[in-house]
Amino acid sequence: MKRLWIVLGLIAAILALILSVTKFFNVAYTPAIAALIFGMFAFYLSRQKEFPKKTIQLIFLLTIIAVVLSSYKLMFVPPENIDLENIEVIEENQTDNVPPPFQESEYNQRDLIRDE
Repeated sequence: MKRLWIVLGLIAAILALILSVTKFFNVAYTPAIAALIFGMFAFYLSRQKEFPKKTIQLIFLLTIIAVVLSSYKLMFVPPENIDLENIEVIEENQTDNVPPPFQESEYNQRDLIRDE
């Protein structure tokens, strides 16, 4: 039973690692969570019978690397489907329609008082 959880954990951790370096990094969280769950089951079973835990540590290490890579890509890599050139053109067009700011030199308090 322990071998089943270790094999499933390794497969899920390797799949999460492969997905985290491709353009499908958003999907890598699902096998990473599965690998963590499988690794916890294997760790629990190995703790009861005092088996070596090196393979289980490898599952956790691969999963952590996959989650870190996916999170990095999610935060710092811009999406490929957004055209940044068109966004800049739209922003320039919006600034052209804005009226100039109010300048105090045109209207002073003294000028307003004199007009009354």
